[in-house]
Amino acid sequence: MRFSGKRALVTGAAGGIGTAIVAGLLAEGAHVAVTDKDTSELTGVTHLDGDLLAPDFCDALPRRAAEALGGLDILCNNAGVITRGRITETTDADYALTMGVNVEAPFRICRAAIPLMGQGTAIVNTASCWGLQPGPNHPLYIMSKAAVASLTQCLGRDHARDGIRVNAVCPNEVNTPMLRTGFVARGLDPDCAVASLSESVPLGRIAEPEDIADVVLFLASDAARYICGALVEVNGGKPVT
Repeated sequence: MRFSGKRALVTGAAGGIGTAIVAGLLAEGAHVAVTDKDTSELTGVTHLDGDLLAPDFCDALPRRAAEALGGLDILCNNAGVITRGRITETTDADYALTMGVNVEAPFRICRAAIPLMGQGTAIVNTASCWGLQPGPNHPLYIMSKAAVASLTQCLGRDHARDGIRVNAVCPNEVNTPMLRTGFVARGLDPDCAVASLSESVPLGRIAEPEDIADVVLFLASDAARYICGALVEVNGGKPVT
């Protein structure tokens, strides 16, 4: 029970990785507040659903979670979107959505959460291997995740003396509904596409949500008490190509 009595806020809680993070926190004793467009299928949690593109919602979210839970010990900025295509194919709306959800929301939430947190607390952001080693044809996504990685390193250094550890998990491909929806949008069979991707991974398969969530939970736990400002790649041995 690594998180007995701990109070946690998870964004993107209804997605594949988010659902696994929430399940792990609850299983190990945490009190959890969740946000997404719709978290009604999650049980045993405090629901704070809203639009991460709304600045006022993001600014108020950590305080609302702390009031509901009696404090805030763990923040998981997990929400994210993937925008694909060459820069010449992207629109202003694509830019606003990607930067709003992937960058501005975690920035605002961290800014509001840090004054509520203190010794022995942790923030875990979800970045991406693609934000560290850019791959092809995802300029908006790569730019946004590089920003999350840099924000993590900066906050990790700035707030270590406050007792707030800030780290990021950096996945490669993960078998989530978001990944599969992207395959369908491109006219691909998602099962075949996942199988093909798995052949390119040295460990023999792409990640499942639990593979990423387990690292998030480790970084949020006291077992990672001396890890701060780290970008932890979880990629099955596969480089970005």
